[in-house]
Amino acid sequence: MTREPVDVLIRRVDPEVPLPAYGHPGDAGADLVTTEAAELAPGERAVLATGVSIALPDGYAAFVHPRSGLAARCGVALVNAPGTVDAGYRGEIKVIVVNLDPRESVRFERFDRIAQLVVQQVEKVRFHEVAELPGSARAEGGFGSTGGHVAVDGSAATGGTTGGNRYASVVSDREGQ
Repeated sequence: MTREPVDVLIRRVDPEVPLPAYGHPGDAGADLVTTEAAELAPGERAVLATGVSIALPDGYAAFVHPRSGLAARCGVALVNAPGTVDAGYRGEIKVIVVNLDPRESVRFERFDRIAQLVVQQVEKVRFHEVAELPGSARAEGGFGSTGGHVAVDGSAATGGTTGGNRYASVVSDREGQ
């Protein structure tokens, strides 16, 4: 079942910037580009402008996700991934990038693709304070409680094992144990 696309108003802050576009049919994210050149040395971060601002319908938010190709090829990540664009925000969308490569600088040119914009319907909730939450199978287990992770002191977390290099084994996670 195919749903109708959601109409989103967009304004070009930079009149030459291409509008966000989907690279392939079925893609979840539309590519965002930068409007400025920048060079990041290893470990440096920058806020890059995209040249667009949007008006989302009530009940929607847009999320700025990293591009896997930039991460794999250049070690580029987004500092606050995913970045959230609320329905009421009307300013220019900007992307905080960081160069995680330990040796090589990375250079961005005007109109390089730097991130993906995913628009999603979001629910409004009412919070109800209670003295106790209902029980569940997971309870308070989190942060590696299913095993395969090292505790802060370097020992194996409950349910996991460590390899010879004192790193946690992810074998149990892969095998669903």
